[in-house]
Amino acid sequence: MLNELLQTIPQVLIDGLTLGAVYAVIALGYTMVYGILELINFAHGEIFMTGAFIGTAILIVLTGIGWVSAVPAIVMLITVLLLTAILTGFIGMGIERVAYRPLRKAPRLIPLITAIGISFLLQDIVRFIAELKKGNFIVTGPSLFTNSISIKASSISSIFNDASIKTSFVIVLVTAVIMMIGLDFFVNRTKWGMAMRAVAQDRETASLMSVNVNKVISITFFVGSALGGATGVLFAVQYGTIDPYIGFILGLKAFTAAVLGGIGNIRGAMLGGLLLGVMEMFASANLTLLTGGLFGAEYKDVFAFAILIIVLLFKPEGLLGKPVAEKV
Repeated sequence: MLNELLQTIPQVLIDGLTLGAVYAVIALGYTMVYGILELINFAHGEIFMTGAFIGTAILIVLTGIGWVSAVPAIVMLITVLLLTAILTGFIGMGIERVAYRPLRKAPRLIPLITAIGISFLLQDIVRFIAELKKGNFIVTGPSLFTNSISIKASSISSIFNDASIKTSFVIVLVTAVIMMIGLDFFVNRTKWGMAMRAVAQDRETASLMSVNVNKVISITFFVGSALGGATGVLFAVQYGTIDPYIGFILGLKAFTAAVLGGIGNIRGAMLGGLLLGVMEMFASANLTLLTGGLFGAEYKDVFAFAILIIVLLFKPEGLLGKPVAEKV
């Protein structure tokens, strides 16, 4: 059994890190908002879904006017990523201004219910527009990267099987890593990042130190939503077919990744996303073998969430989170 498990490791790592990078970037949106407002923005998964549809729509338009044949695919992707990030960033700011800001002093349950309501609203709006324009809410976008790269892992060791990487996998992974590094630099090395950390630590004291709290919160929503929307584009490029409900399960898993790494901790969200992706792909490839055929690959989510529960039983604050001392 051990040899059979080891044979799958190269492909599991490739697929798991790519999927985990998607989870990680989405998880950043959850953890940024929670770190400042202590609000779980359950509409963030739908921001990701909206970004996937906006990016696909832009790709379809650019393809229709002949850009695909005239412009390199990577330039096309960068253009779509930037446009989508800006649009979804403003959508996130709008949601914060209309739905969350008036409820900051309300009991925490009320903004949570509002976030769920915004989530369903975005789903139905996107579904209505997609059916109006395409006649079907399931949309398939144009393919930008179709080549594959073969990795001869067996030449390194006879234990491992060979693995293959789609070009799109490399693009998604590299782009996601760049976004995570960029966000980490922004939060820890810039003036606005310092303001975000100050507001997260003590909102009232930060406002007394001339920090514009409302603007900082708006920028937080803009950055988190922009990253989520751009990740939606990467998902659409990688998997091709999207629908208005992809944000629910992916958002739930990204939230799980944020909790696994330590909710409110940006680097924890990155680590949690990557670990969750690798665990999910490992279960998908080996769960049948591990259980003697009792469970198949469709139970991969159960495996990943079981690992999460075990981690939280021993470290409730998450892998990189810190225990919060409450005054009594």
